Amino acid sequence: MYTTPSVTPRRSATLADTFGPRSLARDGALVVAFSLFMALCAQISLPLPWTPVPITGQTLGLLLTGAILGPRRGALAMLLYLAEGALGLPVFAPSATLPGGLGRLLGPTGGYLFSYPIVAALLGYLAVRGWDRRIPSALLMFLIGNVVVYLFGASWLNIYKGTFGQASVMWAGVYPFLIGDAIKIALAALALPGAWALFGKRSEDNAKG
Repeated sequence: MYTTPSVTPRRSATLADTFGPRSLARDGALVVAFSLFMALCAQISLPLPWTPVPITGQTLGLLLTGAILGPRRGALAMLLYLAEGALGLPVFAPSATLPGGLGRLLGPTGGYLFSYPIVAALLGYLAVRGWDRRIPSALLMFLIGNVVVYLFGASWLNIYKGTFGQASVMWAGVYPFLIGDAIKIALAALALPGAWALFGKRSEDNAKG
Protein backbone atom coordinates (compact mmCIF):
# COMPACT_ATOMS: atom_id res chain seq x y z
CA MET A 1 0.00 0.00 0.00
CA TYR A 2 1.42 3.36 -1.07
CA THR A 3 1.55 6.14 1.46
CA THR A 4 2.58 9.72 0.91
CA PRO A 5 6.03 10.35 2.43
CA SER A 6 5.91 12.54 5.48
CA VAL A 7 7.41 15.98 5.16
CA THR A 8 9.36 17.41 8.08
CA PRO A 9 7.89 20.79 9.06
CA ARG A 10 10.09 23.82 8.47
CA ARG A 11 11.84 24.73 11.67
CA SER A 12 10.85 28.30 12.33
CA ALA A 13 10.98 28.66 16.10
CA THR A 14 13.76 29.95 18.28
CA LEU A 15 14.28 28.96 21.88
CA ALA A 16 12.58 32.18 23.01
CA ASP A 17 9.41 31.11 21.18
CA THR A 18 9.00 27.97 23.28
CA PHE A 19 7.88 29.99 26.31
CA GLY A 20 4.75 31.61 24.95
CA PRO A 21 3.05 33.19 21.94
CA ARG A 22 4.67 36.03 20.05
CA SER A 23 3.45 39.56 20.68
CA LEU A 24 4.85 43.03 20.08
CA ALA A 25 5.15 43.69 23.82
CA ARG A 26 6.89 40.38 24.46
CA ASP A 27 9.28 40.83 21.55
CA GLY A 28 10.10 44.36 22.72
CA ALA A 29 10.78 43.13 26.23
CA LEU A 30 13.12 40.42 24.91
CA VAL A 31 15.02 42.95 22.77
CA VAL A 32 15.55 45.24 25.75
CA ALA A 33 16.43 42.36 28.08
CA PHE A 34 19.07 40.95 25.76
CA SER A 35 20.59 44.38 25.11
CA LEU A 36 21.06 44.62 28.89
CA PHE A 37 22.36 41.03 28.99
CA MET A 38 24.99 42.08 26.43
CA ALA A 39 25.89 45.06 28.62
CA LEU A 40 26.42 42.72 31.56
CA CYS A 41 28.63 40.44 29.46
CA ALA A 42 30.71 43.47 28.46
CA GLN A 43 31.57 44.15 32.09
CA ILE A 44 33.63 40.94 32.09
CA SER A 45 36.69 42.61 30.63
CA LEU A 46 40.42 41.92 30.69
CA PRO A 47 42.61 44.57 29.02
CA LEU A 48 45.73 43.46 27.17
CA PRO A 49 48.83 45.69 27.15
CA TRP A 50 49.72 45.24 23.47
CA THR A 51 46.30 45.84 21.91
CA PRO A 52 43.37 48.22 22.42
CA VAL A 53 41.00 45.24 22.12
CA PRO A 54 40.16 43.71 25.52
CA ILE A 55 39.08 40.16 26.26
CA THR A 56 35.39 40.37 27.21
CA GLY A 57 32.30 38.24 27.66
CA GLN A 58 30.59 39.99 24.75
CA THR A 59 31.16 37.21 22.25
CA LEU A 60 29.26 34.73 24.41
CA GLY A 61 26.45 37.27 24.86
CA LEU A 62 26.30 37.79 21.10
CA LEU A 63 26.18 34.07 20.30
CA LEU A 64 23.37 33.43 22.76
CA THR A 65 21.40 36.51 21.74
CA GLY A 66 21.33 35.65 18.05
CA ALA A 67 20.54 31.97 18.58
CA ILE A 68 17.86 32.49 21.22
CA LEU A 69 16.04 35.48 19.72
CA GLY A 70 16.28 34.79 15.98
CA PRO A 71 17.37 37.14 13.19
CA ARG A 72 15.09 40.15 13.63
CA ARG A 73 14.92 40.35 17.40
CA GLY A 74 18.59 39.44 17.75
CA ALA A 75 19.71 42.19 15.37
CA LEU A 76 17.40 44.70 17.06
CA ALA A 77 18.80 43.79 20.48
CA MET A 78 22.32 44.44 19.24
CA LEU A 79 21.33 47.69 17.51
CA LEU A 80 19.72 48.82 20.77
CA TYR A 81 22.89 47.86 22.64
CA LEU A 82 25.00 49.98 20.28
CA ALA A 83 22.56 52.88 20.57
CA GLU A 84 22.74 52.69 24.36
CA GLY A 85 26.52 52.84 24.18
CA ALA A 86 26.55 55.66 21.64
CA LEU A 87 24.35 57.70 23.98
CA GLY A 88 26.94 57.34 26.72
CA LEU A 89 25.30 54.68 28.87
CA PRO A 90 27.90 52.44 30.58
CA VAL A 91 27.20 49.36 28.50
CA PHE A 92 30.51 48.95 26.71
CA ALA A 93 33.48 47.14 28.23
CA PRO A 94 35.17 49.36 30.83
CA SER A 95 38.45 50.78 29.56
CA ALA A 96 41.00 53.30 30.77
CA THR A 97 42.27 53.96 27.25
CA LEU A 98 39.31 53.60 24.88
CA PRO A 99 36.83 56.48 24.49
CA GLY A 100 33.26 56.15 25.66
CA GLY A 101 29.99 56.87 23.92
CA LEU A 102 30.02 57.39 20.17
CA GLY A 103 33.80 57.55 20.25
CA ARG A 104 33.94 53.85 21.10
CA LEU A 105 32.07 53.00 17.91
CA LEU A 106 34.52 55.10 15.89
CA GLY A 107 37.60 53.87 17.76
CA PRO A 108 39.87 50.86 17.19
CA THR A 109 37.31 48.34 18.46
CA GLY A 110 34.44 49.75 16.38
CA GLY A 111 34.61 46.96 13.81
CA TYR A 112 33.82 44.33 16.41
CA LEU A 113 30.88 46.36 17.72
CA PHE A 114 29.42 47.03 14.27
CA SER A 115 29.56 43.31 13.49
CA TYR A 116 27.18 42.47 16.32
CA PRO A 117 23.81 43.18 14.61
CA ILE A 118 24.98 41.38 11.46
CA VAL A 119 26.26 38.35 13.34
CA ALA A 120 23.13 38.20 15.51
CA ALA A 121 20.97 38.20 12.37
CA LEU A 122 23.13 35.50 10.77
CA LEU A 123 23.05 33.27 13.84
CA GLY A 124 19.31 33.81 14.19
CA TYR A 125 18.80 32.88 10.54
CA LEU A 126 20.66 29.60 11.11
CA ALA A 127 18.96 28.97 14.44
CA VAL A 128 15.45 29.12 13.03
CA ARG A 129 16.57 26.45 10.58
CA GLY A 130 17.54 24.14 13.42
CA TRP A 131 21.31 24.64 13.55
CA ASP A 132 21.18 25.27 17.31
CA ARG A 133 19.47 21.97 18.15
CA ARG A 134 22.40 19.59 17.75
CA ILE A 135 25.91 20.07 19.09
CA PRO A 136 27.83 19.57 15.78
CA SER A 137 25.71 22.07 13.83
CA ALA A 138 25.66 24.48 16.79
CA LEU A 139 29.46 24.39 16.92
CA LEU A 140 29.64 25.17 13.21
CA MET A 141 27.03 27.94 13.50
CA PHE A 142 28.84 29.68 16.34
CA LEU A 143 32.21 29.23 14.65
CA ILE A 144 30.87 30.95 11.52
CA GLY A 145 29.52 33.80 13.63
CA ASN A 146 32.83 34.22 15.42
CA VAL A 147 34.75 34.31 12.14
CA VAL A 148 32.50 37.13 10.90
CA VAL A 149 33.23 39.07 14.12
CA TYR A 150 36.96 38.66 13.46
CA LEU A 151 36.60 39.73 9.84
CA PHE A 152 34.86 42.96 10.77
CA GLY A 153 36.96 43.65 13.85
CA ALA A 154 40.40 42.91 12.44
CA SER A 155 39.67 44.70 9.16
CA TRP A 156 38.54 47.85 10.98
CA LEU A 157 41.55 47.66 13.32
CA ASN A 158 43.83 47.22 10.32
CA ILE A 159 42.47 50.41 8.74
CA TYR A 160 42.48 52.32 12.04
CA LYS A 161 46.11 51.44 12.84
CA GLY A 162 47.31 51.67 9.23
CA THR A 163 48.89 48.21 9.39
CA PHE A 164 47.93 47.09 5.90
CA GLY A 165 49.42 43.71 5.05
CA GLN A 166 51.19 43.38 8.40
CA ALA A 167 50.88 40.39 10.71
CA SER A 168 50.70 42.68 13.73
CA VAL A 169 46.96 43.18 13.26
CA MET A 170 46.43 39.46 13.80
CA TRP A 171 48.32 39.63 17.09
CA ALA A 172 46.28 42.69 18.06
CA GLY A 173 42.85 41.60 16.91
CA VAL A 174 42.62 37.82 16.50
CA TYR A 175 45.28 35.56 18.02
CA PRO A 176 44.92 36.61 21.70
CA PHE A 177 41.20 35.79 21.63
CA LEU A 178 41.18 32.38 19.95
CA ILE A 179 41.34 30.23 23.08
CA GLY A 180 38.77 32.28 24.98
CA ASP A 181 36.40 32.38 22.02
CA ALA A 182 36.79 28.62 21.50
CA ILE A 183 35.64 28.12 25.10
CA LYS A 184 32.67 30.47 24.57
CA ILE A 185 31.70 28.65 21.37
CA ALA A 186 31.84 25.31 23.18
CA LEU A 187 29.73 26.63 26.06
CA ALA A 188 27.10 28.05 23.71
CA ALA A 189 27.09 24.90 21.57
CA LEU A 190 26.41 22.80 24.66
CA ALA A 191 23.87 25.18 26.18
CA LEU A 192 21.53 25.61 23.21
CA PRO A 193 20.98 21.93 22.29
CA GLY A 194 20.67 21.17 26.00
CA ALA A 195 18.00 23.84 26.38
CA TRP A 196 16.16 22.49 23.34
CA ALA A 197 16.21 19.02 24.86
CA LEU A 198 14.46 20.45 27.92
CA PHE A 199 12.05 22.87 26.28
CA GLY A 200 11.88 21.77 22.64
CA LYS A 201 8.55 19.99 23.01
CA ARG A 202 6.78 23.30 23.54
CA SER A 203 4.66 24.57 20.67
CA GLU A 204 6.48 26.31 17.80
CA ASP A 205 3.30 27.46 16.09
CA ASN A 206 3.68 31.06 17.33
CA ALA A 207 7.05 31.56 15.70
CA LYS A 208 7.60 33.41 12.45
CA GLY A 209 11.40 33.23 12.41
